[in-house]
Amino acid sequence: MKIKRLLVLLVALMAFGCLAACGSDDRKDAGTADVDYETETVEDEDDSESVNEESGDTLRIVTTIFPEYDWVREIMGDQFVNADVTMLLDNGVDLHSYQPTANDILKISGCDLFIYVGGESDEWVEDVMKDAANKDMKVINLLETLGGDVKEEEVVEGMEAEEEDGEEEEEVEYDEHVWLSLRNSQTLCTAIADTLKEIDPAHADIYDTNVTAYNEKLAALDEEYKSAVDAASNKTILFGDRFPFRYLVDDYGITYYAAFVGCSAETEASFETIMFLANKVDELGLSSICTIEGTDKKIAGTIKENTKTKDQEIPVMDSLQSTTSADVNGGKTYLSAMTDNLEVLRNALK
Repeated sequence: MKIKRLLVLLVALMAFGCLAACGSDDRKDAGTADVDYETETVEDEDDSESVNEESGDTLRIVTTIFPEYDWVREIMGDQFVNADVTMLLDNGVDLHSYQPTANDILKISGCDLFIYVGGESDEWVEDVMKDAANKDMKVINLLETLGGDVKEEEVVEGMEAEEEDGEEEEEVEYDEHVWLSLRNSQTLCTAIADTLKEIDPAHADIYDTNVTAYNEKLAALDEEYKSAVDAASNKTILFGDRFPFRYLVDDYGITYYAAFVGCSAETEASFETIMFLANKVDELGLSSICTIEGTDKKIAGTIKENTKTKDQEIPVMDSLQSTTSADVNGGKTYLSAMTDNLEVLRNALK
């Protein structure tokens, strides 16, 4: 297995002292997204570095995806620049196809806080954690943190079912895209703040103040979503694509149709799926056939061509799975992306 080979490489690297080099304070990895834009957070008059109280070293935090990274940035505020924070999926690689490199494993192994989603796409984490160098590392698994609020994947009417191996025992698959609920995000940000206070108690007041202010912004945007949906005459959206927005639509009572489930690896839709979705657009008089970022819109375009009017828009909603370091440095935030998604949703529900 790829992970096993990487772990063997990690052991060899550690034997030559590379792990210690990895932990030097002046290290800057290409995988670490450096943030240049300003944040509205409490001002900290204490210019001391954020440190692990037990080791005395600069805090090292590793996140897998952009939402986790941005939440850490918001909660840390001015202390963010004093920590070493890494976003592993920083070059547009999709969560579902990501596999850690040897360098990624080294970063995780020596960090103070590791935050990951915890679904099927993160099965590689278990092997990596067995050989982690820092046995005192704090770990936040988003799905475990949310507990009973995590939803099983569902196949709705007309959706392309994934091919299954009949010999394998059917396992429950959970929808990993928990960050696309503004309500889930508030719970997760609180958990991150609580953990930061444990490993950096000197700045606990700052983390408390920042997470409270940030959760208020998340709650305000949640209210905007609710108001937009309540005011809409149409309560259905349709995706000619994968559908990772289950948590979002369930928050506001929106019905959806889609070509594939959110974690699907399928790229081609059958004639039956195309026609079902095209007929559903006609039946409901939908003005939009939505897609997610990074796709070629081919399926959505084919659905459109099989509708009666052939005049639907094909807008893009951002699932925040392919955000790059360049996007981060360009000023993209979790809140800005979710605000943009609200505008797409508002238009799609007309």
